[in-house]
Amino acid sequence: MRWALVKVCLAVTTMVVVAFAIPLGLVIKEMARDRAFSGAEREAAAVAPALSITTDRDQLERVVASAGSDAGMAVHLPAGDGTKAVDLGRQRAADADIATVRRLGRASTTEVSGGSTLLQPVALSSGEIAVVEVFVPESEVTNGVATAWAVLAAVGAALVVGSVAVADRLGVRMVRPARRLVEGAHELGEGRLGARVPEDGPTELRLAAVAFNSMADQVVQLLANERELAADLSHRLRTPLTVLRLNAASLGDGPAAEQTREAVAQLEREVDTIIRTARDARPRTAAAGPGAGCDAAEVVRERMAFWSALAEDEGRKWRMAGADRPVRIPVARADLAAALDALLGNVFRHTAEGTAFAVDLHNGEDAVIVLVSDAGPGIPDPAAAMARGRGSGTTGSTGLGLDIVRRLAESTGGDVRLGSSVLGGTEVRIWIQLDGREHAPARRGHRATMRRRRRGAAVAPPSTPT
Repeated sequence: MRWALVKVCLAVTTMVVVAFAIPLGLVIKEMARDRAFSGAEREAAAVAPALSITTDRDQLERVVASAGSDAGMAVHLPAGDGTKAVDLGRQRAADADIATVRRLGRASTTEVSGGSTLLQPVALSSGEIAVVEVFVPESEVTNGVATAWAVLAAVGAALVVGSVAVADRLGVRMVRPARRLVEGAHELGEGRLGARVPEDGPTELRLAAVAFNSMADQVVQLLANERELAADLSHRLRTPLTVLRLNAASLGDGPAAEQTREAVAQLEREVDTIIRTARDARPRTAAAGPGAGCDAAEVVRERMAFWSALAEDEGRKWRMAGADRPVRIPVARADLAAALDALLGNVFRHTAEGTAFAVDLHNGEDAVIVLVSDAGPGIPDPAAAMARGRGSGTTGSTGLGLDIVRRLAESTGGDVRLGSSVLGGTEVRIWIQLDGREHAPARRGHRATMRRRRRGAAVAPPSTPT
């Protein structure tokens, strides 16, 4: 907008300057010419009284000399009764031009070498017509024209520069509010809910700022209401969880009873986490700070130990690889555990009993890959499966499990991909960027590298079941 305004003002001012400067320059040139020939007419008029009195050559030479213009003036007397024609001074005009002026009795100008001449007819006492020739040099005709044109050009350039400067200042005044509006939109999009825009500038931008601030207030209010609703709904789960915990305590001893009590305890922890997160304005999947995170290998071992008991009950073969040494990632322990439970829960929920599955952990230089694969029928439409809220349509499917995994990966700058596993079913590949504090533009710079590495990454789980 700023440069467009400057260009328009530059074009308009240039056209105005050209429209006025060119005619004015031509007028100045014509005025200089008129001034030069007016002086020549005055010189010719100074000789006219002497010609009306006498035609004596000596006297006329003295008159011309007294006028101080003998070098540029000539007098042409016609031939009289018994007398020859007399020419005083240097003749520059052609004889035909002199004869024409004498015959017509009107002053005339003609071009000669080095300038122009004024031919002025003067009536003699005898009734004949004498012609006074005054030479006007070209330098006198153009005297001051170049200076005047230079002044006009300088004034025009000053007007153009001044108008561009004024347009630039006006453009800055218009662009600054628009820029603040863009910055506010970016800040709001990045999750800084306190971003607001000053309501100043031109009327249209001021109205846009008012609308933006109103929208931001509504977004904050909607998010606050959503958090409160999530907290309230989660709080309502405490009563049935308490009943479940009491019933689990009465189951006695045994692996099944212990697993039930552990599941109820974890469910209570998840509900508490949901309530705390809902009360907090910060998103749960925010990038971890320096020193934060967890040991992915430890979490994988823990969750596989939990699900292995159910796998043995259903006759499923399972295997785990890459979790024998510590692997630090910038993800909260509870978030990674929730993501693994969501994926493993999908395996048990959407595949038949006896279907094998595997969890593999790969530690790279700048990323960690978690693979959860199974030998089930696979996913017909991976894009639809990744869409939030698009469940499979079966009982208990909400479509939020893969979305939880996706948000976990994207919080570090990574992503999630669905594909075919080496077991013949579905493979969920979680790419966790190790530098979780990296800004979004820099993360986008790693996307091409990550894609290339994904294509070449060969996932090879160990062949010996655990």
